[in-house]
Amino acid sequence: MVDRYGEVFSSVSDPGERAKAVAPSDTVDLTETPKALYVGTGGDIAMIGDNEATGAAAVVWRNVPAGAIVPFRPRRVLATGTTAADMLAIY
Repeated sequence: MVDRYGEVFSSVSDPGERAKAVAPSDTVDLTETPKALYVGTGGDIAMIGDNEATGAAAVVWRNVPAGAIVPFRPRRVLATGTTAADMLAIY
């Protein structure tokens, strides 16, 4: 398959090229910082941003609808305070 954009640098504002299921955890960071999150089942999402200091408190995104792409780069998606489900990290 030809990929006309395969040699172009993929910046944070470019479309994602990979996706991985997100398993919320109160203690474990994501293995890689995503460009954004896709939300399969709507609800609240408690997240700590990639550039936040160690020990920073989560910010809760309220009432995120199913099918939304959240333009936020989290270091961690917490289990506590997160009611949304079926989330994918977009890379």
